Amino acid sequence: MAITFLFKARQSPLPYTASPLKLLWADILLVLKSLWYLPGIVFPITPWNSGELDELYPSKENILSLVVHICLALCQVFFLLSLLVCLFMQVPALWILLYIVVFLWVNNVICGWFFNGEEKILESDVPIQPKPEHERERWIFINGVAVGHHWVQHSIDRLSYTFGRKVIGVHNPTDGLVFDIIECLAQRNFTFATPDTRYGYAITKKTLLDPQYEKVVLILHSQGGIEGGLIIDWLLAELPQELLQKLEVYTFGNAANHFNNPYKSVIASQSESSDRSENHGSNDSVPGEKSVLHIEHYANKFDFVCVWGVLHFFGVPNRYMGRVFVRPGTGHQFNQHYLDTMFMLGPDRKVQDSNEFMEMEVNSSNCTGVPFYSAKSDREDKVLVVGENRLQEGNSLNGSFVNGIRRPVKVKDLSRLWQYRNGASPMD
Repeated sequence: MAITFLFKARQSPLPYTASPLKLLWADILLVLKSLWYLPGIVFPITPWNSGELDELYPSKENILSLVVHICLALCQVFFLLSLLVCLFMQVPALWILLYIVVFLWVNNVICGWFFNGEEKILESDVPIQPKPEHERERWIFINGVAVGHHWVQHSIDRLSYTFGRKVIGVHNPTDGLVFDIIECLAQRNFTFATPDTRYGYAITKKTLLDPQYEKVVLILHSQGGIEGGLIIDWLLAELPQELLQKLEVYTFGNAANHFNNPYKSVIASQSESSDRSENHGSNDSVPGEKSVLHIEHYANKFDFVCVWGVLHFFGVPNRYMGRVFVRPGTGHQFNQHYLDTMFMLGPDRKVQDSNEFMEMEVNSSNCTGVPFYSAKSDREDKVLVVGENRLQEGNSLNGSFVNGIRRPVKVKDLSRLWQYRNGASPMD
């Protein structure tokens, strides 16, 4: 019952390559249908597992940011409504243009003063114990909507505590909540690449081309998922397979409407080619591995952005590639609602060995023709959905062996990102 709720009465979305105006209209309708999920962006307000690093922690910086964001959002809504009034009253176009320019200039000054700063690229600044193998890795983070400079710093510092590595943050600057949402619509439907998208692409591509690095981990949140999807589209068009396989992607509260990751065909050996020719014709290519070997998406079931993003599109075949984990909860803030619930820190700022989400059991299921896995629970509202990638070796949906004893598969058995906690590394 709870699982089918996610898919009930869902029409197949338009292809992401459809007319931008049609996509925009479909997005507007989707937002209106999903408005009752809106409180799920900020609730719950507590607890603050990461202390001052949490977005809603009552520090002076956070309180000031929230007050300015609320005032900006109200002003931006008033501005948009006033434009409609001006058009209705047939105010001269020159005056309307002057009004728009002045408002946008003032908005830009306020956002630059309170939120954005001048740094486009930030680095985590927390004490960690680097390991020699970490020198061959680069971790990159792109933030979501309404995130100022100090929240980006808190996010990459939280990631550094979580995974025991230095993290680079590509700041997606904010123009205020309402204008950021409009920018998301432009990015999703018109393939609009903002400067920070281009910065993220340039850094990711340069790192993949650098033989010094054997692994590039891209972590995306919210609007950053849209930008990351565009970056991957560009990388797929430009880089060879062996370089793309250095990349791993992990998203949280993804707002994108697609996530590409095609299989690359490889040339078959002579014997394989002969067998295939006899049975299926003369095609000499065979399916290879995914272009990006590891993609995982983490979502809260009642997060408005997820309902509008990943949860609306992942059930479409070949539309949202990667494994999708859905936690039965609310909240959209990166540190407070995602990392604090999925990678909980202890008093020593190390990730605890277990938490409720990672200990959830997983069952096989199939819905809308797309295989996924749902979590067992005594409560009907506890649902986990996991997407299409293969299970780790040694695991099956019937159970995995731990110390010779078979037990049910849990989220921690399927999550590759979980294996990176506290500076560890997964076995490839």
